[in-house]
This record gives sequence, structure tokens and C-alpha cells, in this order.
Amino acid sequence: MSVSRIERKTGVALWRQIEQLLTGEIEIGVLEAGSRLPTEPALAERFGVNRHTVRRAVSALADRGLVKVEQGRGSFVAEHVLDYLIGPRTRFSELVHKQNRNPGGTLLFARREPADTVVADALELAVGAEVHWLETLGEMDGRPISVGSHYFPADRFPDLDEVHRREGSITRTLTHYGCGDYERRVTKVTARMPSAGDAELLLQGRARPVLVTESVNVDSAGQPVEYGMARFAADRFQIVFET
Repeated sequence: MSVSRIERKTGVALWRQIEQLLTGEIEIGVLEAGSRLPTEPALAERFGVNRHTVRRAVSALADRGLVKVEQGRGSFVAEHVLDYLIGPRTRFSELVHKQNRNPGGTLLFARREPADTVVADALELAVGAEVHWLETLGEMDGRPISVGSHYFPADRFPDLDEVHRREGSITRTLTHYGCGDYERRVTKVTARMPSAGDAELLLQGRARPVLVTESVNVDSAGQPVEYGMARFAADRFQIVFET
């Protein structure tokens, strides 16, 4: 049960006491990671103070990195950050498992289409060659963390969409085709604001940036097997480069 009482004659500022009480609730899980804090009026009523005092307490929590303040949406308890290791054998599920978290994913859609210039260059195909396009939602502990676009040569991987639906992951799908030992050839990282669709899928506001990774995975002979572009919720994810 949360504690709401503050003392007015302790010599400790009221906003500081509120900060300490909310910090304790975050630490013991009363306020869960990713959850929204009560509104300023609700906190002001709970603690019997004015909104300015509440605002200063929440600002102090934000300065410590315990909450994120989003204009127009409110304040949210900061989420656990995934260390995403970029190396020759980058595997999303393995990385999440190693950090004692639970990976998950959803196939949003799968279709075949002609490769545009970017996809064709990455996969070393002719422009217009048919590719499989899989759009996926990556999750950690049930919370969305990334939206990924994955492209594969259709001639090399027939029925890849059906295999992926059965296997449930990119790695197991490529293993089915004898390419489970694929390695990362290159990764490019940029940052931008999310599209409306990505923001909705990631459960975040349009004013919060996403980290974008573009990557090419190759088989043991150095032949490209996948071109991917993933958009990560920036405050739930940090990139670690293996050297």
C-alpha cells in the first residue's frame, strides 16, 4: 500500500518529501515501469499541496531519470533499458534472454513485392527482383520495443512467409533454410521522429524520437540473406557496439 502522508514541520521541503515518497513507490513496484503517473491535480489532492509543489517534485524525479515527462501526454515511470549489442552475431531474442528479460514478437504482415533500389542494392539483386517483406513488432516483457522491416530474396527462400509463421522468429526461419549461422555485415544507426504508425505500435508520442538501425546479414559465403530496418523506442533501448 502506498504512503501519502507528508510532514509540514520537519524542515524538509514538501516537494522533496513527495519526491521521496514517489521514489519509494517506484522502487518497490507500486508505480510500475512504463506506467503513467497520476495527474498533477490528483497528486496535489493526494498530498494536500498545490500543483506547483507537485510539479517541482516530478521535475526532480525527471532530473534523476526516474520518470519521463511527455508534453501533452503526462509523466511516465522510466522503463528498463535493453542493451542491444551490435556484433557479428546479433540475435534479438538471445540478447533479451541474457538480460533476464522475456522476448516476444508479432508478425504484423508478410507480402511479396519488387525490390526498390535500396533493398536491391542491400541484397545484391536487380531492381524489381521479387523479395519477401516481413513487418514485425519486437517486445520485451510484453512491452513493444521495436518495429522491424525485413527483406529476403524470394528466389532463394521460397515460402518464407509460411515458414516464419510456423517458426516464429527470423533466426529459426533462416535456420530452416540452412542459414542459421548468418552474420551481420554492416549496421547503420540514425535517429528521427517516428511515423504515426510506428508511434502507435510502440505506444509512444510522436514527439519522442526512435533509433533506426539498417543492417545487412550474410551467409557463411558472404551472400546477403536479409536486409532489415528496425525502429526502436529510444528510451527503452541503447546500442552497445562490440569491439
